[in-house]
Amino acid sequence: MMHKMNDECQNNTSRVPEFLLRGFQVLPELKPFLFLVFLVIYMVTVLGNILIGVTVSHDNRLHSPMYFFLGHLSFLEIWYMTSTVPTMLSGLLSDGCTVSHAACLTQFYFLAFFATTECLLLTAMSCDRYTAICYPLHYSTLMDAPRCIQLVSSAWVTGFVIASITNYLVGTLEFSDHNEIDHFFCDFEPIVKAACSDTSLAETTTFVFSFVVSSVPFMLIIVSYVYIISAILRIPSSTGRQRAFSTCSSHLAVVIMYFGTLIALYVAPSKAQSVNLNKALSLLYTVATPLFNPIIYTLRNKEIRQAFQNLIRKMLTSKII
Repeated sequence: MMHKMNDECQNNTSRVPEFLLRGFQVLPELKPFLFLVFLVIYMVTVLGNILIGVTVSHDNRLHSPMYFFLGHLSFLEIWYMTSTVPTMLSGLLSDGCTVSHAACLTQFYFLAFFATTECLLLTAMSCDRYTAICYPLHYSTLMDAPRCIQLVSSAWVTGFVIASITNYLVGTLEFSDHNEIDHFFCDFEPIVKAACSDTSLAETTTFVFSFVVSSVPFMLIIVSYVYIISAILRIPSSTGRQRAFSTCSSHLAVVIMYFGTLIALYVAPSKAQSVNLNKALSLLYTVATPLFNPIIYTLRNKEIRQAFQNLIRKMLTSKII
């Protein structure tokens, strides 16, 4: 859809504009509390994902496809949150946050890069679990090291390509000297709303990319879990079924939350959708999901907990010696 130029844009168009991120304007008295909450969440998430990466890399028993994917996911989550949360915290400390045109595009690029890569990594992890549970005898052959490297490389490269194309199209848009974005980071829709030039190509391209990297993988994950749950129901041991269901249900809940918010924001946005609702949905996939992933994949995983305890014990022993 063509974005029409208003009078302000026609009279004051600039190639080097600035953007004012308004952040959270509801209940200003809650800003100090929100700053503290999001700061703690950010620190816990970054620390948790660092510990996962270090634990997986140092324990030979965790050098398997599942933990190989988990290591990449943990690395991604650190930078995913770092691409948005510091800006959000800065906005909470003051009445909004001013960023340059280049800084805004850079933030949007990394957000699109990490979001796309995470969609594909979660899909690869679901395929890994599907293969392990439904084809256990062929698992080592189907998910060998070259195949795992190929899946992970494809996820990162696809994220890079899609983010580069989308960011280039957004970068060609024209803006006025000063633009207000009612959001806590530079997301696609708020940037496009502030544009003074035709946004139809950028909107169409982003919609197609969003559908391909969110809706299609989401459907593949749901189908894989249908087969996984069917296989779990055939497990004779009730304890084994309960343990498998516990892990799968937690992972599926995070997947539904992550993909659901992406689809609601980028594939099927509603004109009646309020700005505050958009902010709440954005918090789910930029803050909540990176926080929950370490919890789901580690605290509920006996092997990870044991490996982490061994790592701490080894570090303490080396210091004592």
